[in-house]
Amino acid sequence: MESQTMTDPSSGNVASEVARHRLLVLGFDLGVKTGVARYFDGKLLALETVKPWGMRDLLEASCLTAARVDVVFEDSRLQSKLFSANKATGEAKRLKIARDVGGIDAWCTLLEHECERLGLRCLGVSPADKGAKVAASAFDHITGWPGRTNEHERDAAMVARPFRKGFH
Repeated sequence: MESQTMTDPSSGNVASEVARHRLLVLGFDLGVKTGVARYFDGKLLALETVKPWGMRDLLEASCLTAARVDVVFEDSRLQSKLFSANKATGEAKRLKIARDVGGIDAWCTLLEHECERLGLRCLGVSPADKGAKVAASAFDHITGWPGRTNEHERDAAMVARPFRKGFH
């Protein structure tokens, strides 16, 4: 698992930084490599990549870090168009895409059930509504994140960014 955390230098450590927060917004980009973004009181403070089967432990631990936890995720089930308009795409490739999306759909369902079990507010966002992928240099400019990122972490941060101060 890769993890990066940005802390206030005056705080000294992540635990003391987290203990002061009222709102944690978790952003998820689900897949075999699941990107996770953590916005504490509207500020992006942590990015990591986890295995999707680790979501349950991550959600349970997150409940201890803030007074309120909201979850926002890219929900593949909300976009009906799956295949390229390119007629040259072969049948094998289309079937692989369908299997991959089916797996992500299952992770979306699991995430919703875990949020419900824990009493967390959960919001799925269509990939089309999330917008296009963001390059690392643009991500740094948009979010102020100084560290290295991968596409999964950037997607998780961007899907949650509009809701970083919570949602109603």
